[in-house]
Amino acid sequence: MTSNAQVGSVSEARGPAPVSVLVVEDDATIRRAVQLALERYGYRVAVAADGLSGLESFRAAAYDLLILDVMLPELDGIGLCHRIREESAVPVLMMSARGDALDVVAGLEAGADDYVVKPVDTAVMVARIRALLRRATFRPDPGEPGSGRSGAVPGHVLVFGDLSVDTLGMEVRRAGETVSLTPTELRLLLEFAASPGSVLDRRRLLREVWDYGWEGDTRVVDLCVLRLRRKIGSGRIETVRGFGYKLVRG
Repeated sequence: MTSNAQVGSVSEARGPAPVSVLVVEDDATIRRAVQLALERYGYRVAVAADGLSGLESFRAAAYDLLILDVMLPELDGIGLCHRIREESAVPVLMMSARGDALDVVAGLEAGADDYVVKPVDTAVMVARIRALLRRATFRPDPGEPGSGRSGAVPGHVLVFGDLSVDTLGMEVRRAGETVSLTPTELRLLLEFAASPGSVLDRRRLLREVWDYGWEGDTRVVDLCVLRLRRKIGSGRIETVRGFGYKLVRG
């Protein structure tokens, strides 16, 4: 892991308890480097050396965020992410040794929110963690467009066909049934719901949803849209080739 002294303060802790992170990585050197780097910024870090131990640790305690290596013994990171998503919407950051396209795609399809490539730059990892945690606690401003004025019944409930989005209760229903979304999926849906019928390009979505202040990988957008479609209906978000995506109004 490389370091960057310009990341910020030495403590991310706010309030009575620091942010709790579980790191699942089989390489002892990398595992220790990630742990020390995150502890430097005030995170409380637990570690596991293989997928099954990671699953046990996840089930034994409450974590604010998980960092999973793709290549793990016993149960690989992809399988571990699948298992976690069956039980929780906790933010998940995947680590890939190669940045291999198949690794990245598989991790994101499994339900990961974002990924980093090893060797990991401390600045990049902390920035991604901060963005994931912001999404996990995101609440829309009542004065923002799409927060309850256009297409909303009553006030804070946005309705699009059989899909309803409660922007205050942060609850999504499809045909009356609750839809379970990860924080990233919910933030993405809210971004679409704020501008129904308008085409949103991938770069804008990376900036507004993933909070990227730099050029990011648009595959995270495409695969999160794919997961979101599976949950809210494949026809609810249309692809506009060469431009991006839009939420269908009716």
